[in-house]
Amino acid sequence: MRPKEENYSKSKRLKNQIKAVVTNPYNVIVLIAILLLTYLIVLPLLDMISSTFELAQRDLRVMGPDAEVGQFTLYYWQRLLASELSMSMLIKPLINSLTIGVCVSVCAIALGSVLAWLMVRSDLPCKRFFSLAVIIPYMIPSWCKSQAWLSMFKTARLGGAPGFMASLGFDVPDWLAYGPVAIIIVLTLHYYAYTYLLVSAALNSINSELEEMGEIQGAGKAMILRRITLPLVLPAMLSAVILTFSKAIGTFGTINYLGSPVQYYTLSSQLYMNSKSLNTQTAFAMAIIMICIASVAVFINQKLIGARKSYATIGGKGGRSTLIGLGRVGRPVITALLFVFFAVGIIMPILILIMESCMLKEGTYSLSNFTLHYWIGDPDPKIMEGMPGIFKNPDFIKALLNSARLTLVNGIFGTIFGQILGYICAKGRGKFHGKLVEQLVFIPYLIPSVAFGGIYLSMFSQPQTLFGVTLVPSLYGTFTLLTLVSVVKHLPFASRAGTSNMLQISGELEEAATIEGAGFFKRFVKIVFPLSKGGFISGFMLIFVSIMKELDLIILIMTPTTSTLPYLAFQYQNGNSPQASNCVAIVMFSIVFLVYALANIFGDADLAKSMAG
Repeated sequence: MRPKEENYSKSKRLKNQIKAVVTNPYNVIVLIAILLLTYLIVLPLLDMISSTFELAQRDLRVMGPDAEVGQFTLYYWQRLLASELSMSMLIKPLINSLTIGVCVSVCAIALGSVLAWLMVRSDLPCKRFFSLAVIIPYMIPSWCKSQAWLSMFKTARLGGAPGFMASLGFDVPDWLAYGPVAIIIVLTLHYYAYTYLLVSAALNSINSELEEMGEIQGAGKAMILRRITLPLVLPAMLSAVILTFSKAIGTFGTINYLGSPVQYYTLSSQLYMNSKSLNTQTAFAMAIIMICIASVAVFINQKLIGARKSYATIGGKGGRSTLIGLGRVGRPVITALLFVFFAVGIIMPILILIMESCMLKEGTYSLSNFTLHYWIGDPDPKIMEGMPGIFKNPDFIKALLNSARLTLVNGIFGTIFGQILGYICAKGRGKFHGKLVEQLVFIPYLIPSVAFGGIYLSMFSQPQTLFGVTLVPSLYGTFTLLTLVSVVKHLPFASRAGTSNMLQISGELEEAATIEGAGFFKRFVKIVFPLSKGGFISGFMLIFVSIMKELDLIILIMTPTTSTLPYLAFQYQNGNSPQASNCVAIVMFSIVFLVYALANIFGDADLAKSMAG
């Protein structure tokens, strides 16, 4: 072959290869996903970082007469890291955040792992009841538990009206009602659900033959648990550590309720206060520090886990699961302890909220003080500043409709995007594009919710233009901004649910369809979607539950027209109307519980399956 013909042949082959790549629907979807994730995640993060080095209008006088808005400066970092205010602004809140994060992680991992093992690997009775009861804490916002905790333990010294225990004559110490101990207990009772969901999913995937082989070799139950079961679920436990630790150091609502009365502040509460006072650059600098802490935790987690393989579970061979007996004595004792735990940790807080919502005056537990005014009462100038009960209050109706619309829209779009991203991550495992998408999707989880809301508020408060053309109009105060920030922030969970779902579908099924001439979209509609619809419902519920109770993320971008149930409850609580706040919290929990129960019964929804992978 002549050189000219050889060059022509190579050029034609290259063109064909490029054409094959460009016209492949999967490659197009991957490219669009990367571009959207870059615009919605990477650019806001870079904008947040750069803003901490730009001088704001309000600080011009500090820098002198020659200073200009937007000029490069280290003022905010110097003020945060090396000034007289560093101790109160950063160091003490940082120590408090790390204390809360570590303690909650240790307690939640221990509690969640034990419950997961009992539910999956033991012959515990009443599992259908326990399987639903054990994830109820995930459905109840942590700030709702904080309200219940205050109703039970608050003191007249700091809380105004006494709580239930104080009204019975108990001298409740302030350290139990407020501060780190109360915060750690409340957050542990909330975040243990992460560990339970992840570890139970991992335990479900373990073939009990591995443990039986150890038993045949003479190993006792303790050794089997330590040498076989624990190493297999360790990656799930370490993943739960990251989820719990990151959430615990970034939570705001619980800190606001249980920490503020005793001036116990963390980085998240300092971040919120700086954002509300328009010290945006300082708030963003705090957020970057929190992101770095979470990133270090993730790096350590990856080093501890190491490389591990994943296997498809929908195939021709099944696994066997043999339950481990708890013994004639242990079985009833453990069952009784679980009933007590759920009664005290779950049922009692709900009952307290219901009782408090029916009390005309806080701290008065006589029958004459009980009323339904905060539920269905007419306006009375002597009660709640003349506002009617929530079911007659237009603000509540508006918040209820906004929450329903937000959860429905985000649930649908978030689940669809999550399944698509999960498909990319699952099919691209071990490849560059799969790793890239997986890393991009995980970034929002590292950003504190309050800061993430602040980033989007700053980014979309003005029109987005390119070469003088408006691509995105100003979204300030719109439902679109609320939807956008909610979808993007919850992409890590949606993507994880999608990845878990897609990993169960063997690639052999698609390969067989390809051989038969089925195109990409036909394979997706005829094979992938039908096999993943159960996980689709579970993924929808995961997003639905998360967004319905969300407060930290939306607290900075709320307006009167976009108010949701969590924000309305927060306003009532801060406006000295805790009874009305309790009413809203009860309605919100009832909606979440009812929807999940229906999805679980009729749609086989399972949050544990969504958290696997």
